[in-house]
Amino acid sequence: MNNQKQQKPTLTGQRFKTRKRDEKERFDPTQFQESIVQGLNQTGSDLEAVAKFLDASGAKLDYRRYAETLFDILVAGGMLAPGGSISDDLTRTEFCLFTAQEDLETMQAYAQVFNKLIRRYKYLEKGFEEEIKKLLLFLKGFTESERNKLAMLTGILLANGNISAAVIGSLFNENVVKEGVSAAFAVKLFKSWIYERDINAVAVALRKVSMDNRLMELFPANKRSCEHFSKYFTDAGLKELSDFARNQEAIGSRKELQKELQEMMARGDNFKDIIAYVREEMKKTSISEQLMIGIVWSSVMSCVEWNKKEELVCEQSIKHLKQYSPLLKAFTSQGASEIILLVKIQEYCYDNIHFMKAFQKIVVLLYKADVLSEEAILKWYAEAHVAKGKSVFLEQMKKFVEWLKNAEEEN
Repeated sequence: MNNQKQQKPTLTGQRFKTRKRDEKERFDPTQFQESIVQGLNQTGSDLEAVAKFLDASGAKLDYRRYAETLFDILVAGGMLAPGGSISDDLTRTEFCLFTAQEDLETMQAYAQVFNKLIRRYKYLEKGFEEEIKKLLLFLKGFTESERNKLAMLTGILLANGNISAAVIGSLFNENVVKEGVSAAFAVKLFKSWIYERDINAVAVALRKVSMDNRLMELFPANKRSCEHFSKYFTDAGLKELSDFARNQEAIGSRKELQKELQEMMARGDNFKDIIAYVREEMKKTSISEQLMIGIVWSSVMSCVEWNKKEELVCEQSIKHLKQYSPLLKAFTSQGASEIILLVKIQEYCYDNIHFMKAFQKIVVLLYKADVLSEEAILKWYAEAHVAKGKSVFLEQMKKFVEWLKNAEEEN
């Protein structure tokens, strides 16, 4: 009994040492590289065979530990040193993305190889995205043809949802921006991405990771303007991307304008100064009155702390809007602007439930203050209203609309 007890630690120790030794032999990076390169040399340019080989090899080789090595070989033919050069010229394959034909169809086929591999081995997803980020930082170390292939592949992978648009952040690195490498790469990337999907899908993906307002960073600081961006990508055949960037800039300008407007109201600046400032900004940024009245309405309604009780908020809103009616009047000189304001009021009263019963009183107040005309109110009632709270608000307005119609007939 005593002898058996003394032997147990010795046996356990021996097994443990064997496992460690086996692990070192099995997971040697050099052996892993040699195995992948040998397999790719055997399958050659047959990408179906490549996909099958990679699927089967995952059971024998440690993809989890050597994901970076695996992806380096599939893209560049061998392990990459910092900067993008092959670290070992002796162990490499000519059958990889960089040596493939430079056309969209071939890149789509390669995208399928990566897609199948990652679907089969889900744990590779994160490593693959990190690999793409790294490759984008190494762009200067690749040839123009290699960059073009990588750009097309990246666009297809983004379109398929294999990677996140966050990878584009690597293109903002000063090292690849300053010589125009990032911008040229982005042209190929966005062309293949938009070809696979459309600009709306691209916009959604960019917004999801807050990249939608950073595209100017593809250029050096002295060229970061909407005009330069627009000309560059329009000349490259990507007008839809130029339009998207212009739209983003306009949205940014409107947000800044609304923020400044709210600060002016909070300070108690007089309406004459506020109106002059807003009109100047409208000229600078080419914002129409229809857009502007929406911004003014939002600013007016957000510069006060509203009562939580429905019976009190109605009285509070009438008092508040009576005070700010000159500001609203300044930006409703057109019938279309009046309709926009009516719709904004409708949406606001629906979205903020305490205001549901205040809608009619607000409209009547603004009618009496010459902000809204009877023509605009009648048009809104007949056809220009939106779905939000439609039945409630039309019922509220019924008697007043009838009064307007009768008054119109008498005149």
